[in-house]
Amino acid sequence: MIPLIGYSDRLSVDPGMTINFQVSSSGQQPYQAKLVRVICGDPNLDSPGIREEEIPASFSGSYPSRSQPVYLGSYATIDDRGIISQLSSFTLIANIWSSTPEKGEQGIICKYNPHIEAGVAFIIDVSGCLSVRVGDGQGNYTQISTGQKLRLRTWYRGWAAFDSESKILSVGQLNLESSHSIDNEASNSIKVEFRPQLKTNNSLLIAGMGGTPVRKHFNGKIENPCILNEAVDRTNVGQIALENSVDKIVAAWDFSQDMEGTRIIDLGTNKLHGNLVNLPTRGVKGSNWSGEEMCWRHAPEQYGAIHFHDDDIYDCGWETDFSFTVPPNMRSGVYAARLQCGDAEDMIPFFVVPKLGQPQSEICVLIPTFTYIMYGNHARGNTNEVYRQRVKDWQARSWTPDEHPEYGLSTYNFHTDRSGICYSSRLRPLMNMRSGFISIPEYPGSGLRHFPADTHLFDWLEAMGHNFDVITDEDLHRDGIKAIEPYKVVLTTTHPEYQTKQTLDAFQNYISSGGRLMYLGGNGFYWRIAPHLDLEGVYEVRRAESGIRAWAAEPGEYHHSFDGSYGGLWRNNNRPPQKLVGVGFSAQGFMEGSFYRRQIDVKDSRVAWIFAGVEDEILGDFGLIGGGAAGYELDRLDYSLGTPEDAVILASSEGHNQNYILVHEEQLTHVSNRAGEPASKLIRADMIYYETPYGGAVFSVGSITFCGSLSHNNYKNNISQITNNVLKQFLLDQKSSKPQMSEYGSRSKG
Repeated sequence: MIPLIGYSDRLSVDPGMTINFQVSSSGQQPYQAKLVRVICGDPNLDSPGIREEEIPASFSGSYPSRSQPVYLGSYATIDDRGIISQLSSFTLIANIWSSTPEKGEQGIICKYNPHIEAGVAFIIDVSGCLSVRVGDGQGNYTQISTGQKLRLRTWYRGWAAFDSESKILSVGQLNLESSHSIDNEASNSIKVEFRPQLKTNNSLLIAGMGGTPVRKHFNGKIENPCILNEAVDRTNVGQIALENSVDKIVAAWDFSQDMEGTRIIDLGTNKLHGNLVNLPTRGVKGSNWSGEEMCWRHAPEQYGAIHFHDDDIYDCGWETDFSFTVPPNMRSGVYAARLQCGDAEDMIPFFVVPKLGQPQSEICVLIPTFTYIMYGNHARGNTNEVYRQRVKDWQARSWTPDEHPEYGLSTYNFHTDRSGICYSSRLRPLMNMRSGFISIPEYPGSGLRHFPADTHLFDWLEAMGHNFDVITDEDLHRDGIKAIEPYKVVLTTTHPEYQTKQTLDAFQNYISSGGRLMYLGGNGFYWRIAPHLDLEGVYEVRRAESGIRAWAAEPGEYHHSFDGSYGGLWRNNNRPPQKLVGVGFSAQGFMEGSFYRRQIDVKDSRVAWIFAGVEDEILGDFGLIGGGAAGYELDRLDYSLGTPEDAVILASSEGHNQNYILVHEEQLTHVSNRAGEPASKLIRADMIYYETPYGGAVFSVGSITFCGSLSHNNYKNNISQITNNVLKQFLLDQKSSKPQMSEYGSRSKG
């Protein structure tokens, strides 16, 4: 594991609030901790460099090293209150859909203590067959298998039974899917010479076998698990139903109940409800999905399955090493707890925000923490010799998710069973949310994305003498327009991709009521996400229907399990980015930047102030990310999707190479697209400006690499000049009389 790494229990804190830090250090000596203000996080020798300011803090000092483990894998745990232990005969039944039948032993329903070989474990065995293992805790144990390997991603009803009178132990499977392939049903039974001891001093588990920590996690879906107080055979196992078997039912869990929560509900009379650990995926199709209903809220009985994974993670659950209560006069900004233990180092970034309604500046930078979390621990598969040489040359961060998946990966990766990761949490180390972390080293420039790339904007604001507050996505989601209403201008960073309805409403209300927004990135306001209703810091994405996607959601699984809302692109939810910021995602390529060509006379009275001090026609043919201000992911205007008719096109990019493609949602066939124009004309970033009623205005640049050009030539360049011109003018402008907005699209009375 990484020798020194940590995380915090929150990303955003305001004065008077306490943040806790959890650290794992495998060093033999204490580690040191101090507070720094983050100014720039680019390790590139041609950049401003890693720039930090040490700040005195109450937690600064030495702490004992201790290694804190991570336990990946989801399962359900049930306190059976001794009820299972009293059974003499029993049957365990579940519908199962295995996504890795070949990976080795995996628990399905288990009340088993592997240390003393006691209890019963209904499992997939090392051969990929359904098996049952029983033991009496006195040295006697046995295991039998169906001998028939499970087919991949196929629904079965499986069972394991023991008859205390005959001492017959049996296991079997029925195929729940029609198939033209060979019959896959099977069963087996033997007589055993002992009685299983079900008093095992551990919990009943679903999707895990046992042990401390729980091991042998199941990969795949489980549906309708139940336990009976008698042994049933192959003939009867398919007929078990709650309504006609009440006297036989010990427990019968209905996973379609409480879909948004973390409990599993037992419909039996014993009410053996359980708890889910590490957030397995809910809102997934069951064995009886008909295809006639696509939303689990409308037909929950067809979504009564849970998809468990052996690499699920929600909260590492580490103990707190030290805490920090933000002083009342602390400046809003980007900070980090910087750690050092011998040659090992780490930093844990966090954001100090002003108290609600008490801004410290007229400028607000919106920190895209939703995007940071959804990309958290993105394993790109590029930790190669080129990467390692770049790290060595620049003394950049050497740890990558490619080599360290033990903290859970991102929603841009797959689980070990090749299903897409749709949940992501901040309650774990996010190793790419660090200064000096290189994402893509193969192309010109620094190769930074997300947090370290966003520090180019922080550094520029500092260099230009602009004081600014920071507000995070989580603050905006919680507080709505109140979080940003006091500011004359709000700036985004490079990639505000992930948004909730609440954050979009806040942005829309802000600009509609006279606010001024500078969208300084690309591919923003793209994916809809849902926060968990009960758990802190975890978010869900369903990659539905279309869009540039790392994986595609299964048909029928396009609705978020956390709140039932339709997932996918905001564009497909009638909130395209063009309606908000005038431009939206149009094309993507590799991290190779190009330039903008000015599209308007610099003396045009509408925009002369934007180009003050800039006569150039070519803008941004330089930069730390890809070598140009227009690159990687590009947004263009589209009036049909909501770009205001009076938007002024200031500049458009050109010169993008053959690696750039039109995004999927724009393409209709291999030779036609939605706009009806040559694809080459749609592969561009548009820099635009437009005004809104009540004194509002929007300036958008439509490119992820834009902020990487701000520091070029010691901050004296046309991109820096244009950005500073807009920012200063937005600070001078005054809002007009504005309506009181209660929610996007409506005005409160009075």
